[in-house]
Amino acid sequence: MNAVALAIREHVDLRHLNTFHVSAKARWLVTITDTAQLQGVLAWQRQQQVPFMLIGQGSNILFKQDYPGLVIELHHRGISKVDETATHVDVEVQAGEIWHDFVLHSLRQQWYGLENLSLIPGTVGAAPVQNIGAYGVEVKDTLLHLDALEIASGQVQRFSNTDCCFGYRQSYFKQEGKDRFIISAVTFRLSRQPHLKLDYPALKAALAQVSPAEQTPQLVSDTVCAIRRSKLPDPGVLGNAGSFYWNPHITQHKYAALRADYPQMPGFADQDGIKVPAAWLIEQAGWKGYREGEVGVHKDHALVLVNHGHATGAALVALSEKIQTSVLEKFDIQLWPEVRIV
Repeated sequence: MNAVALAIREHVDLRHLNTFHVSAKARWLVTITDTAQLQGVLAWQRQQQVPFMLIGQGSNILFKQDYPGLVIELHHRGISKVDETATHVDVEVQAGEIWHDFVLHSLRQQWYGLENLSLIPGTVGAAPVQNIGAYGVEVKDTLLHLDALEIASGQVQRFSNTDCCFGYRQSYFKQEGKDRFIISAVTFRLSRQPHLKLDYPALKAALAQVSPAEQTPQLVSDTVCAIRRSKLPDPGVLGNAGSFYWNPHITQHKYAALRADYPQMPGFADQDGIKVPAAWLIEQAGWKGYREGEVGVHKDHALVLVNHGHATGAALVALSEKIQTSVLEKFDIQLWPEVRIV
């Protein structure tokens, strides 16, 4: 335990650990590289009776103030093949692996199924928590099972795909399991043969002139990366966390009523009703390209809040609340942040 305690740093600025690049200090910070270290750190945390939080790349978090507890930086890496057949391969990935790096690795190994999820920021361990998805694919589509450390007992438990209770940007780990488990490793079942999913409109349009014979998983990945880069600013250049809000769901009745006033309002039917693009709502409310001091809304994508250089987290939160109020007043639709605000 002394070795663990010595590795814990005090009063650490977290600017380098969040893609908004806002300054906030952690009372303590520790970097862990395996599950045993995580168990030891949690034992120290329980002994000290201090709050704690996890951080990977910090790509979905906004600090509005200093954090008074222990920040645990998950940095355990490793990708290993645990089973294979003629049609598929099962791959165990440690939670600290960078998601996009893993996608690229799988393509090099000719393991397929993740290509539509290219360039999504964050770590592998964070991916199942909100069931990341893009261009017609979600992480639940290839996740076989995962291992998670129960915080109270320090024991590792295995969760099947069904156990994870996946939904749209939801999982057991955002609901009943929130603050109870830390995902330590995820096992995926990937295909040895390409099964391309090209139905998503933007992806379909981008590949419309490419013959089926030339459509490969690598091309899909490259195309997804190009689309994402054209829409979303590089957080290394302009601080942001990608999409700030979830796309809201409304009833068919409400959607029909709104369409009477806003005939161009887009909407997509799914099991939860009609999903309306939050970016469209924000743009119609006049926020696209807005700037106030060091905070603003990206000029090309209304769903992205940005730090123009020296913004505080509190200023970004204040802007997000103004946008929520504006959209609610105009459309009677409540926007909810996808970004975790601490």
